[in-house]
Amino acid sequence: MAVPTNTQTTYTAIGEREDLSDRIWEISPTETPFVSNIDRVSGKMTLHQWQTDSLAAAATNQELEGGDASVNAQSVTTLLGNYQQILDKVVSVSGSLRAADTAGRADEFSYQVAKFGRELKRDIEYACVRNQASSEGGAGTVRALGSVESWIATNKTHANAGTATISTTIGFAGGIVAAPTDGTTPGAFTEADLKVVIQAAWTQGGNPETIMVGPFNKRAASAFTGVAALRSNVGQGDGPATIVAAADVYQSDFGALKIVPNRFNRDRTVLVLDMEMWAIAEFRPMVLTPLAKTGDNDKAQLLTELTLVSRNELASGKITDVTAA
Repeated sequence: MAVPTNTQTTYTAIGEREDLSDRIWEISPTETPFVSNIDRVSGKMTLHQWQTDSLAAAATNQELEGGDASVNAQSVTTLLGNYQQILDKVVSVSGSLRAADTAGRADEFSYQVAKFGRELKRDIEYACVRNQASSEGGAGTVRALGSVESWIATNKTHANAGTATISTTIGFAGGIVAAPTDGTTPGAFTEADLKVVIQAAWTQGGNPETIMVGPFNKRAASAFTGVAALRSNVGQGDGPATIVAAADVYQSDFGALKIVPNRFNRDRTVLVLDMEMWAIAEFRPMVLTPLAKTGDNDKAQLLTELTLVSRNELASGKITDVTAA
């Protein structure tokens, strides 16, 4: 069909109004399954310290009637610590942009502050669940907290333990937490390895209830025989049916554990966690501070200072060198 000569169309007209949706669609995930599910405590110094202790092993205890009392061997507590890490985001918006009629938000400055708050939340999760070493810092050097992977040094196994080079973890030593050394040849995440780590943590006195994995190994865990049966829930009326096609609970010999996917921990490491044995110590809770005005713009700094508390790493475990793709 031909278009008549001199017909005005949207391709040639001048003055058409912009059709811009008044909403901004953000897909980036903000779930923080580790940090959101552990305790918060107060920190008072740049080095946050705590103590651990343990009971003597159970043993035969038989005494003579009328015998003298003898003093048993007594152990001292163990002093641990982690350094407070400063995390921040700085926003700067020109006066013209703040005055402009922007779509999807009333004020660009407020929008950026809220967005940076969500980003900081993700950065905290990222710092806590990975293989980061702690650092005291100094002039020109940042302080850094030691993360979960670095703290767990006792209850661990390797997905490919037969290889010549496997990962190593020093844990807390000499006042710092060293970063693990990765192995060179990953192996598959197996149910046998998971059982070994759960048993090791339970034997040490822990009660792990969370298996934290990356997306690839969440799918691998779904195939384990110990997971709860897959099922489908069909709603009443005209609502859509909900298909549950993921393993959310693993029934071990030592209790049920939730299988929790985490976008921010490394897929090559599976964490088996007793969540009560971890906490965040806040030295400075998140606060927004306006910065000095130096021109036609508004600036502010969103900042927090915190560290990870490993109340006792013996209660948790990990499987390292796991295939991640």
